[in-house]
Amino acid sequence: MDSGHTQVLGFGVSHTVAVFLPNWIGDVVMATPTLRNLRQHYGPNTKMLGIARPYVQQVLTGSSWLDKMVWYHPKSKDRKLNSTSVVQQLRDNQVDEVVMLTNSFRSAWIAWRANARERIGYARYFRKSLLTLPLDPPKHQGKFEPISAVDYYLQLLNSMGVKIHSRQPELYTTAQGENAADRVWENFGWETYNSVIGLNTGGAYGAAKHWPNQHSSQLALRLVERGHRVLIMCGPKEVDVAREIEDLARHPNVRSMADQDLSLEASKACLRRCNLLVTTDSGPRHIAAAFDVPTVTLFGPIDPAWSYNYASAAIDMYDRLDCSPCGKRVCPLGHHQCMNDLTPDRVLHAVNQLLGQSEADRAA
Repeated sequence: MDSGHTQVLGFGVSHTVAVFLPNWIGDVVMATPTLRNLRQHYGPNTKMLGIARPYVQQVLTGSSWLDKMVWYHPKSKDRKLNSTSVVQQLRDNQVDEVVMLTNSFRSAWIAWRANARERIGYARYFRKSLLTLPLDPPKHQGKFEPISAVDYYLQLLNSMGVKIHSRQPELYTTAQGENAADRVWENFGWETYNSVIGLNTGGAYGAAKHWPNQHSSQLALRLVERGHRVLIMCGPKEVDVAREIEDLARHPNVRSMADQDLSLEASKACLRRCNLLVTTDSGPRHIAAAFDVPTVTLFGPIDPAWSYNYASAAIDMYDRLDCSPCGKRVCPLGHHQCMNDLTPDRVLHAVNQLLGQSEADRAA
């Protein structure tokens, strides 16, 4: 069993289930209702394995749904991460069922090679013959129907007869992550401050999802004028953007994570402490929702229906233009209007609306 995961097996293992997890951090978060409902369905005497990319390792730390992780990356030069290794590990664990949240042909081929009796997944990419329970993906008039990844994964469980108790994403932090967040708060002098708003304006998908840095700095200044602190979130590839927003704001109460602990453990714990998050359609948005942090999400090239995450308090901002949703990683027309038109004033209004709702909920 990997560190960060709690053993839940009872005295007798009835059978073993493996789950191919998604490849994006946000999608792994949206898969947590599937893992939770599977665990509730099978109980403690089923061994559950997760098959995932190594870079999503820290998403699920602290949770207890999976008993073991099998790391897999088909493009890695490390033989321990290739398909042959995964097949052997699944055979060694005598896997009975494989549930595929990924759509690739390779995942179905691995499950078939591993001799899993039941192989459940969507009938896509010519893999139907390798599945024992193939499910047709949701379509409307021949096109894929926009459906939340949460529901897309859970429909596989419905086909298996698994009862769905909840669709709410769920995450946990660890002592290591909380200690890292403590250091961030200490570095910024926020130990006794109780109003921090997170700001995440980038994303791994591509530039088309990014909110302009000038907009971000203007919003940050408007927020500190109202008595809030602003924490600019970033991953290792977004450090320069976070620094630029901080430099544009030039205010002691607008701070970025650029020179702090950038581990996912630390980011999870920092997001958990925020009173609200303003974010693009990216991983931090789903992490915040899993901790019940209110979110204002700025959508551009992607239809919000694809990533609805059942957040308890959220406002999705999206202008349906003639050119949207284009689904492109970079604006093909060069004007980036879908994100530029989401002005700081409009976003601030949404923030105030959500903060007002949160205060009313606490008072109730």
